[in-house]
Amino acid sequence: MISFDQALEKITMAAKPLGTETVPLSVAHGRVLAQSAISAIDAPPADVSAMDGYAARSTDLVNLPVTLEIIRENFAGAADAGTVSAGQCARIFTGAPVPEGADCIVIQENVERCSDKAIIHEISGPETHIRMQGTDFAKGTALLRSGTRIGPRQLVAIAGGDLAEVECFAVPKVHIIVTGDELCDPGTAHSRRGGIPESISAGLAAAITQWGGRVSAISRVSDDIELMEQAARQAVSDNDLVVVAGGASVGERDHAKAMFEPLGLELLFAKVAMKPGKPVWFGRARNTLVMGLPGNPTSAMVTARLLLSPLLQRMGGEAGPAHNGWMPRKLAAPLPANGSRECFVRGAFTETGTVIPVTNQSSGAQLALAEADLLIRRLPHAEPLAEGSAITILPF
Repeated sequence: MISFDQALEKITMAAKPLGTETVPLSVAHGRVLAQSAISAIDAPPADVSAMDGYAARSTDLVNLPVTLEIIRENFAGAADAGTVSAGQCARIFTGAPVPEGADCIVIQENVERCSDKAIIHEISGPETHIRMQGTDFAKGTALLRSGTRIGPRQLVAIAGGDLAEVECFAVPKVHIIVTGDELCDPGTAHSRRGGIPESISAGLAAAITQWGGRVSAISRVSDDIELMEQAARQAVSDNDLVVVAGGASVGERDHAKAMFEPLGLELLFAKVAMKPGKPVWFGRARNTLVMGLPGNPTSAMVTARLLLSPLLQRMGGEAGPAHNGWMPRKLAAPLPANGSRECFVRGAFTETGTVIPVTNQSSGAQLALAEADLLIRRLPHAEPLAEGSAITILPF
C-alpha cells in the first residue's frame, strides 16, 4: 500500500497526452491548447472611439464654447474613417474608426447639435476617449500559451484575435464500467427485492466531462467473472481509459482487477493509504489505462476527485502540479484526531467562508455527498483541531 502522494506521482508518470488535433472554436471549450494561440490582427485594428460623441481636434477646443462643422458620421466597421480639418468634427459612435486629424472624442452629453453644427460647451477632463490601434494586443501576440485550458473568457480572446480554430490536445476517451449484482437503473430499484439504484455512473460521467474527458460508454455488469472479462475486452479495445466502480475490495465477488488479467494487466498500485478510497487501484491493460474505484458512492467520488481528475487532466495535455487547487481555510467546528491513513473529510463552506465538516462521513453516504463543497486534508496521525484552526481544503 502506497501513500496518496506516491499514488499521484505514479499517475503523473503514466499519464501522457494523446496527440493533437485542430478544432473550431465552437467545440474548443474545455480543451487544452497544444500550440499557443497567436493573434492574426491588431486589437483594436485601428484607432477607434470609446464613446458615442464627436471626433474633433483638441486645438479647436482651447476656447469654449465653440461651434464646429459636422462633416460626416462614422459607425463601427466603417472602412473609410475620413479626415477632419480645422473647424470640423465628425459624429462618431463607439467602436467606429477615428478620422485622420482628430485626436479626441467629445462625449455627446457635452455637445448641442444644430443641423450640421456641433456646439461644444465643455469637455470632460484630459481623457481622449480613443482606443489606440493595438493597445489591447498586437498582431503576432501570444494570446494564450500552450497548455492553457480554454474556458469562456479564453474563447473571447481567441476569437478577438481573428482565429477560427486552434490546435488542441486530444480528449481522453473513457469507458465506465460499474459492477454489482444488486444494481438497478434509477427508478426501478423499488420494484425489485434487494435492488439498489446504480447512482455512481451518472456522477462519474458528469465529473469526467468536467475534468476534460469524453465518456464513450457506460456498462453495468453483474459479478460474473466471464461477463466481466467480456466487458473488459470491449472497453480496452477502443478507449484511452477505463474507469471501474466497484469490485475493488477483497470479497469473493470482487473481480475488478481479475477481469483485466487476461489482457495482461500491469498494476501500478493496488491500494492507497487514504480514507475514504483505500481499495483504489491503477494500472494498464494492453495500451489502455485502467483505474478502479471503490463501489461506495462517497468513496468513489472522493477518490475520483483526488486521483481521476489529475489523471484526465494530464492525459488531456494540462501540465503543472497534479493538484493546484488546495487552499487554506479555517474550521468552524472541531475535528477529532486522525488515524493512520491520510483522511479526506467532506465539508462545506459556511456563510462567513469558514469550513464545517458534514455530519455523515460514511463512505456510502449520498445525501451528505451532495451537501459537501470541499475536502479537508488530514495527514496520518494528525492531532485534534479546535474551532478556528487552520486547515487545507480542495474544492470538491
